[in-house]
Amino acid sequence: MDPTQTNHKPPLCTLHSEKLRLFCLDHQQPVCLVCKDSKDHIDHSFIPIEELAEDLREQLRTSIKPLQDKLQSTQEEEARGKQQAQHTEAQIREQFKKMHQFLLEEEHTRMKALREEEEQKTRRMKDKMAAVCRDMETVSKTIAETEKQLRATDTSFLLQYRSTVEIMQRCPLVEEPKMEHDALIDQAEHLGNLGFYILRNMEKLVRFYPVVLDPNTRDPELILSEDLSSARRGERQKLPQNPERLNDQRVESSLAFISGTHSWNVEVGENKDWDVGVRGWVQRGQETEVGVWCICFFEDRYQAYSHPDTVMALSVRRRLQRVRVMLDFDRATVTFSDPDTNIDLLTFTDIFTGELTPLLSTRDKTPLKILPKDATPPFRSI
Repeated sequence: MDPTQTNHKPPLCTLHSEKLRLFCLDHQQPVCLVCKDSKDHIDHSFIPIEELAEDLREQLRTSIKPLQDKLQSTQEEEARGKQQAQHTEAQIREQFKKMHQFLLEEEHTRMKALREEEEQKTRRMKDKMAAVCRDMETVSKTIAETEKQLRATDTSFLLQYRSTVEIMQRCPLVEEPKMEHDALIDQAEHLGNLGFYILRNMEKLVRFYPVVLDPNTRDPELILSEDLSSARRGERQKLPQNPERLNDQRVESSLAFISGTHSWNVEVGENKDWDVGVRGWVQRGQETEVGVWCICFFEDRYQAYSHPDTVMALSVRRRLQRVRVMLDFDRATVTFSDPDTNIDLLTFTDIFTGELTPLLSTRDKTPLKILPKDATPPFRSI
């Protein structure tokens, strides 16, 4: 018989109604002091219940700790994902808010131009009609006076005939109103290619960046701008350890290239510690491995490297403010140049075996900036 009972009071031994103070290690059950001395427990080992309970509690705490940590980590990841989605939504809404405001202002400007033209041409028409109306009034009076003389007696008619003829001769000849050139609203001016010109004006508001940095790849110590066009060193942040995440203060582009020719400019400015280049797959003998083709600036020296084979000093006549990267995938070359002087700095030639991704790295708080480009962005559907 099980010597325990379950209720809200401290359980008692069902055989002796005594408090259960010991735990029999042989029978694996709690017992009272009377049970301990009974023949059923001869030569058995016992331990105080309080001591065993505390030991088992500690074991359970130790066992449950990894589960608690995993649950907390999962909840934090979920919260970060939700926060990331909310932040992204806020940024999208802000962009559309700016465009809506721009369109409202553009509509106001164009409607104002239409109203001004309408008022100008209406005023010209009124001025012309006013002159015609004045002449018409004179003509009407002349006609009325002449008709009056026509109804007069012969004697009176003859007496007034000469003066009536003189009045008629002085009467202005009223021409029918003719529509002047450019009298109508210039609809072509207001409607022709309207959408195109609005979009062209919108280019002043929005910019196209040939490279957009991917926040899911940034090192936790990098801070990206809201438009994902620049990166700088900052306080280390707690970020998800997703497979795309890089270290060494690096961040990659959201877009990788697998063919064609591509170029982008990076403003390095007064940044004293930076790397600019591309990252991808390269053939090394019979094996394919990750390759990096970059130029860097550190301790007032310029270097170029292609991981893991080549590191070389780079001769630069004057301090670079901007760096241009030209990737020719089909020719398997990566060329670095100074866009301010159009002087080539270095060209890497290799065997690319997969997609290549633009790469930035900095250990400085001065941001590296991808510069906007005057180009039509590639079509992207959602």
